[in-house]
Amino acid sequence: MKVLTENKKAYFDYQILEKFDAGLVLLGTEVKSIKLGRINLAGSYVVFKGEELYLIGAKIPPYQPKNAPPDYEPERSRKLLLNKAEIKKLIGKTKQKGLTLIPLKVYTKHAKIKLEFGIGRGKKKIDKRESIKKREAEREIQRELKSRG
Repeated sequence: MKVLTENKKAYFDYQILEKFDAGLVLLGTEVKSIKLGRINLAGSYVVFKGEELYLIGAKIPPYQPKNAPPDYEPERSRKLLLNKAEIKKLIGKTKQKGLTLIPLKVYTKHAKIKLEFGIGRGKKKIDKRESIKKREAEREIQRELKSRG
């Protein structure tokens, strides 16, 4: 499993409760562009349209900008592929107040491009400060261990 891109900001802004994997419906040039690591998940999200899931706001620039189709949209919505049981489970979970679907990372698995997304609850400003303090404390501990060892 090779991780192509990760949405690190999502872990800072949201408390991830559960993770899911889905396939992506892509064009051939998008696949080549993603495999080069040229995808941006910042500001993207996953929504339901009827009984189907779509990735909205992910930017995939064209593989060869001069050779791209004239009607190519880098930010078009892309369909996600999940089985019906997972979709029904997600519909039930997202009806709860304050829960959203956030893309976490894009990776390859058996030559297919997959998206890992999570059900998340937005963090308050206080929670974000606690995350920063915890991270700083971890760094201090690691520095002390390295200087002694």
